[in-house]
Amino acid sequence: MKKLSLVILTACSTFVFGQKVSDYQYVSIPSKFESFKQDYGLADMLAKTLKSKNYTVIPSDKLQWPAEAQANPCSVLMADVVNDSGLLRNKVLLQFKDCNDKILSSAKGASSIKEFKEGFQDALQQTFISLSPSSPIVHTPTAVTTTSSVTETKQRDTTSSMTQDNNAIKFSNGKVDLMKVQLDNHQFILVNSNSSSPYATFKTTTKADVFRVKLQNGEATLGYYENGNIVIELPKANGEYEKEIFIKK
Repeated sequence: MKKLSLVILTACSTFVFGQKVSDYQYVSIPSKFESFKQDYGLADMLAKTLKSKNYTVIPSDKLQWPAEAQANPCSVLMADVVNDSGLLRNKVLLQFKDCNDKILSSAKGASSIKEFKEGFQDALQQTFISLSPSSPIVHTPTAVTTTSSVTETKQRDTTSSMTQDNNAIKFSNGKVDLMKVQLDNHQFILVNSNSSSPYATFKTTTKADVFRVKLQNGEATLGYYENGNIVIELPKANGEYEKEIFIKK
C-alpha cells in the first residue's frame, strides 16, 4: 500500500509539472546535496540508479560537460536530493529541475529506520519506483533564464554585452563554425559540435567586454568584443600576438 501511494504521489507530481524526466538523456548531479551535512552515499546511489535506467550522469561543473550538453544546456536536468526529515522519520525529496530552475518532478520517500545513512538510503530507494528509463527527445537550444540579486548589479554591468546574446549563437572565423554558449553570467565558451572539449573558454575581467581566455590546447590569453564580433589574441612562437576574429553569423 505504501509503494502504491508513492507511485500515485509521484505520478501526480509529474502531471502537475507537465514534463517527463524520461524525455532527457543528461542528468547533472551536484558534488554535494546542500540540505545534508554528510553525503550518506546518496550521490553514488542516485548515479548508479540513473545509469541503470540509461541516463547519462554528468557533474555539476559545466566545463566538464560533453560538447552536446554544453551546446544545449537545456537538454540537461539538474538532480537534487532534499532532506525533508521530521522528528520520527527520515524523509527525502528527489527533485529534477530544468535549465530555468523549474521543478519537473518531485518524489518523496520516507523510512522508519532511525540510523541516518541507512534511513536516508532507504527513503531515497523508494523514490526510484516511478523513475522511468531514459527515452530522450530532441531539445531545441534555448536561452537560459537567469536571475540575479541587487548586490550583483555591478557584476552584471561588466558583462552586459555578453549576456545580451542568447545561448548557442553561431560565430565563424571563415575556417571553422563555432557555437557561443553562455554558461552563466561570468563565463561562456566557443564550442565545435564535433569536439568533446571547448575551442575556447571565456571568463569575465574587471573591464567590460574583455575576457580571460583558455584555449583548447591549455594556453591562456585575452579575448574581447569588437563591433559585435569575438576577438581572440593568439600567441605566436616569437612572443607576439595575432588577432583571430570570429564574426557573428
